[in-house]
Amino acid sequence: MKKLPVFTLGVEEEYQIIDPNTRDLRSHLSKIVDGAKIILNEQVKAEMHQSVVEVGTNICKSVAEAKEEITFLRRKIVELADKQDLIVGGAGTHPFAKWQDQLITDDPRYHNIVNELQDAARSNLIFGMHCHVGIENREIGLQLMNQACYFLPHIFALSTNSPFWEGRQTGYKSFRTKVFDKFPRTGLPEYFDSVSSYDNYLETLVKTNCIDNPKKIWWDLRLHPFYDTIEFRICDMSLTVEETMCIVAIIQAIVAKLYKLTQQNTSFNIYRLALIKENKFRAARYGIDNHMIDFGLQKEVETKALIIELLEFIDDVVDELGSREQISYVHEIMKNGTGADKQLAVFEKTGDLTKVVDFITSEFTKGI
Repeated sequence: MKKLPVFTLGVEEEYQIIDPNTRDLRSHLSKIVDGAKIILNEQVKAEMHQSVVEVGTNICKSVAEAKEEITFLRRKIVELADKQDLIVGGAGTHPFAKWQDQLITDDPRYHNIVNELQDAARSNLIFGMHCHVGIENREIGLQLMNQACYFLPHIFALSTNSPFWEGRQTGYKSFRTKVFDKFPRTGLPEYFDSVSSYDNYLETLVKTNCIDNPKKIWWDLRLHPFYDTIEFRICDMSLTVEETMCIVAIIQAIVAKLYKLTQQNTSFNIYRLALIKENKFRAARYGIDNHMIDFGLQKEVETKALIIELLEFIDDVVDELGSREQISYVHEIMKNGTGADKQLAVFEKTGDLTKVVDFITSEFTKGI
């Protein structure tokens, strides 16, 4: 059997910068980003809201390498925050922060977004984890994007970590996606039959001033306009390094497995977006609890059973990728719950959202 190519990885995480006294989000006035740039160069950047810091790994050849980088980045940001008497957390939303209180980063790019999208942009106080998987051939990358779309709700369900919004229990395991839905060009990606039709779509949007650059396609999964990657953008920000790396390993294995099928002149079924949206809603609402739809069988199946099926589907590429240890952590998530389940358990026990924040910040440093 022909060896798989190296499916390189790039992982981006968005961190909450928190006041240790009030437990509210707090502007770091770019001090953390400026301090980090001295050590980390382009691996750290400000986000639209001043209480957010985004980090990104270098291009990594394996999940193990990406884990080392994410661990290092989390540690450095915690150290820099500590110097400013601030703490750091990882979750898709903050349990009680009000977006109206948050300062926007003074940067022309963010001013332009706010000017165009108004309160949809100002209220976009959310935190995600993005994973790039390297694909040298864009035509194959597009085919894999079309096929991988089916698995987005499964991955998303495992990442759910935003049950609270502005001090309320929302009833969702991921309310982050509901907040982001207000933006244009979000959600599940369109189906494209060729790279030329995809590029033509991007060119049309730029030419007609819908967007000023192709990166303003904010889909849950996209063929990156500038890098040779497909980028998974659906996940909530994870509590711990272990959870992030488990999800990253599953994403890489899905891409590798679908690539392997294309090399065998076969492919995974492509389902209507309208159907996949039903599973995405269920993942946002219930996380890994309850049911999703098995479209092949045309019936409801327990979400956890579908995740086990996904593990069986990717099993034959996992050892070649060297990620079995990280992927097996999924059993811990299924046993102990996602980040959302854990946040809700703390709130149920204490009735106190500041205790939920304390939990989020303590989990952030686990294992680093």
